Amino acid sequence: MASFFKKLFGGGAAANDGGAAKRSDPVEYKGYFIEAAPLRQGEQWRLAGFIVKKDEAGDLEREFSRADTFPSHDDAVSFSQRKGQQIIDERGPKLFADGAPSGRV
Repeated sequence: MASFFKKLFGGGAAANDGGAAKRSDPVEYKGYFIEAAPLRQGEQWRLAGFIVKKDEAGDLEREFSRADTFPSHDDAVSFSQRKGQQIIDERGPKLFADGAPSGRV
């Protein structure tokens, strides 16, 4: 019974469950790969993902997240993929100009 009340009133779960988000299957776009990884925030999903560039020396990736939230995981995945495309269109090769294996956009 106590677990019912915890779930009902939000006890035991943080408002931002965040943590490591599960990545979607990669979608190729202009030679890069976009992996949506929406973050759960209460009953909503926050737009987030990764842009990956395959390189002989190893994969390079940039993480992105935005404040936009969506009621369903599927919507958040779709919009995260679109946001990844927009970032690639705006920044292209400059995304990985520093050569660092990972970073944030």
